[in-house]
Amino acid sequence: PSRRAASRDRGGTFRDCGREGDAVVGKGAGACLVALVDRRSGLLSGGRCAAHARRDVADVGIGALRRHPENRTVTLDRGMESADFEKVEQATCAVSCFALPRHPWRRGGNGNTNGLIRECFPKGAGFTAVGEQEVRAVYDAIDHRPRKRHGYRTPWEVHHSTVLHLL
Repeated sequence: PSRRAASRDRGGTFRDCGREGDAVVGKGAGACLVALVDRRSGLLSGGRCAAHARRDVADVGIGALRRHPENRTVTLDRGMESADFEKVEQATCAVSCFALPRHPWRRGGNGNTNGLIRECFPKGAGFTAVGEQEVRAVYDAIDHRPRKRHGYRTPWEVHHSTVLHLL
């Protein structure tokens, strides 16, 4: 993603991005977790990948973005797991933005959420034996955890109170 990613490194684009994305890697080169965090509400989506490979990460990202079609943009890091960003863009019509190297504040919500995930799955623990239901339970618990920035409302409450259900 070198040339295309470089064209997206303009300063104002990151404030407009709807989600921040990252892969949480476990012990070894096995399974990983994909975390997509809504910038406004902090709502977490994603899931478990069988392998820390770009195709698997893209497939989980596509599924998560399809479940939340209101998000049309996602900010990613420059890891190899993000290399299939064009596949995600074509499948979901979402636009991918890339944070500059060594600029973690561009994806601060994702860093915070990864820390919350690590409370349940400590660093050094592998995700090979972890099932999708266990990951979903942890993600739901994080989505229902009150946040000071929202006046102690949960990300789930903040996210669902602003979505218009017209149909």
